[in-house]
Amino acid sequence: MSRRVVFDTSTLVSAALRIGSIPHRALLKALATSDVCASDETLAELERVLNSEKFDRYLDRDSRLEFVALIRRSVHLFAVDDQILNGVDPRCRDSSDDKFLALASVAEAELLVSSDEDLLILHPWHGIEIVTPEHFCPFTPPYNSPCPSGRKP
Repeated sequence: MSRRVVFDTSTLVSAALRIGSIPHRALLKALATSDVCASDETLAELERVLNSEKFDRYLDRDSRLEFVALIRRSVHLFAVDDQILNGVDPRCRDSSDDKFLALASVAEAELLVSSDEDLLILHPWHGIEIVTPEHFCPFTPPYNSPCPSGRKP
């Protein structure tokens, strides 16, 4: 079984809007080397956020929705029911982020990649590492390349 990784919405939004950024390279690395995990709830949030007009000045809506479609095709989908979501303990100080903890638990993920301090402060959570995109992808390769997976350049 491949390593399972969960990305939070803020990291995926950054990856969509800033091609070549560290979140974007972290996502490329995860898609190439791991099973990226999502749930209906996390995908719905990603679509809702990227559908917002506030991002029109960064990237057109069609491109943002194409990114969501690409993510939907690329991830491994896990069901997270209310019982699992309500059983998250300890809970995140922002309860809207509990869905990522529940997903990581159900998917038996090794990592949750997040840019959100409300999640990062919980590291580690039940043996699941909660890391920044920089930690997941620490090197700076050329623009538009996935980060190397193991050794320093």
